[in-house]
Amino acid sequence: MQTESVNERYAEIDRWPTAVAVDVMLEAQMSAVAAVRPEVDAIARAADAAADRLMAGGRLVYVGAGTSGRIAIQDAVELGPTYGWPMDRIVFVLAGGVNALIKSAETAEDDAAAAREQLSAIDLTSSDVLIGVAASGRTPFTLGGIEFGNHKGALTIGVVNNPSSEIQKAAEIGICAETGSEVVAGSTRMKAGTAQKVILNLLSTAIMIRCGRVYKGLMVDMTISNKKLHNRAVAIISQVAEISEEAAASALDDANGEIKTGILYALGADRGRAEKLLLDSSGVLRTAIERFYGKEADVVNGND
Repeated sequence: MQTESVNERYAEIDRWPTAVAVDVMLEAQMSAVAAVRPEVDAIARAADAAADRLMAGGRLVYVGAGTSGRIAIQDAVELGPTYGWPMDRIVFVLAGGVNALIKSAETAEDDAAAAREQLSAIDLTSSDVLIGVAASGRTPFTLGGIEFGNHKGALTIGVVNNPSSEIQKAAEIGICAETGSEVVAGSTRMKAGTAQKVILNLLSTAIMIRCGRVYKGLMVDMTISNKKLHNRAVAIISQVAEISEEAAASALDDANGEIKTGILYALGADRGRAEKLLLDSSGVLRTAIERFYGKEADVVNGND
């Protein structure tokens, strides 16, 4: 298994000057990012397929164990504040439970039945999207989750670092960044973990874009929870509607902190029409604006 193999290049690393060791580790991290590029098409396919399920009301379910599980959850928890994704539509299935976030539960990763039990408890359905992450590609807990997801008809996406692994084969869409041996043999929190984080960053962001939660590169569905984010929301409305920040702040206040609604207010829609436009457009702001103006916006080049 590549991620567990020993690379003789690093056999004397404990004797190297610290600066040399750090430089070599950085080089390895950069190679891990590069290993993601061959999987761009697979990531895009996964994002499109996931968005279809989620736009129909499905949930995002992240499954993993150990480092891979913690990286998966790190990705998941950002979707609420960044894109306003409802937290009741994100499910964490972690070997050893939530306590494993701060205290490793290494033996739990061998329990495939536990994954099936957790997924059964949340009533996994064919509307859901299950993302299983495992560097080895064969972790029993994660593999059990993928197989259960297949049984329930959910979209299953496997993120791994060893080619032709059981999880990659079992998942409906397999994504494998071949990161090879680690600088410290078997320490998959390094290269493998970096590649996993990059893949999940790309995948979840692409999903949110396809779900209409990004407009012109702006976070138009973000949750406003502090002054900094309030100021950002005002700036977004100001930029999109081409109005002063003072007017944008007023529109945001009238919209009860909902950025998309505030933008439509600023463009001239009243409350009833703004809400109907968003409802009829499945929350996709670009479509709502097109309908407001009664014309097709230029989606290809990004112009209105």
